[in-house]
Amino acid sequence: MSNPIFHLKDSYYFEIPKSLWRHGYDSLDKVPKFLRDAHPEVTDPQEFNAALDGKILIPQPFGELESLYSAKSGFAISKYMILEVMVGLVMLLIFSWVGAKIRSGTAPKGRFVNLFESMLVFVRDSIARPAIDDPHHHGHEEADSFVPLLWTLFFFILGCNLLGMLPWAGSPTASFAVTLAMAGVTFGTVLIAGMRKFGLIGFFTNQVPSMDLPLYLSPLKVLIFVIEIAGLLIKHLILSVRLLANMVAGHLVLLGIMGLIVSSASATTSMWATVTTISVLSAVLFSILELFVAFLQAYIFTFLSALFIGASVHHH
Repeated sequence: MSNPIFHLKDSYYFEIPKSLWRHGYDSLDKVPKFLRDAHPEVTDPQEFNAALDGKILIPQPFGELESLYSAKSGFAISKYMILEVMVGLVMLLIFSWVGAKIRSGTAPKGRFVNLFESMLVFVRDSIARPAIDDPHHHGHEEADSFVPLLWTLFFFILGCNLLGMLPWAGSPTASFAVTLAMAGVTFGTVLIAGMRKFGLIGFFTNQVPSMDLPLYLSPLKVLIFVIEIAGLLIKHLILSVRLLANMVAGHLVLLGIMGLIVSSASATTSMWATVTTISVLSAVLFSILELFVAFLQAYIFTFLSALFIGASVHHH
């Protein structure tokens, strides 16, 4: 059986080697209903077994699936949701441990404590404070109030990006829903912080730079206000698209490089060996670049978030 619905890489199942998992449907009654409904022409359960080799269907206690990639009703659990929860739990464990070390008041000792503390200090001193602090005032109280949020964004995005380097896992930041939600967190912070600082009306009037215009040119302020509000929405949308595009692009390039091995399988042995060697070496080098990109994109997203927050709490 060859049906494209079984070969789409979606987020509602894990894809692992066939040797580690095989479905054992011996009757159609044991095949999930949404799969039978999607393929009523299939009467042999062995065809479903062959199509689902290497995949683990995620149980859906709160919803019903329409297909391998689409929810029919209720709250569907996807692979990316599970991976995000894993990242959150790992962050909770690591930084609870690091926080306990710091609260003790003793000098940090050990490679891991120093590693994470140096990253925390970097986000605070090189991202949050330069982007949010008012240069005309001393102290860092304003920026430091947003540091926990920026720490969370940085390490959560970094963890999700690094999961893309693990076989059979995948990067949640390669999903638009994930990056859009994180950009939504930044956007919500911008609105709340700006309104707390200037008030509801003051926040929106602050979007228009102060201009000493004659009365007959005053309507220009309305046009500028509309442009600024549209820009406020667009730049947060682009924040999510930028992260998504960078993560997806790297995976697609790796897929193309490794796909050369398959496409050259029908060639001569020497040609196949040459293409395979070049592809494997290229994939290794590009994977190293992907590792760098994972850190870089976490930094860029956090830095831009800090800039947007800083712009919302200062007068234009």
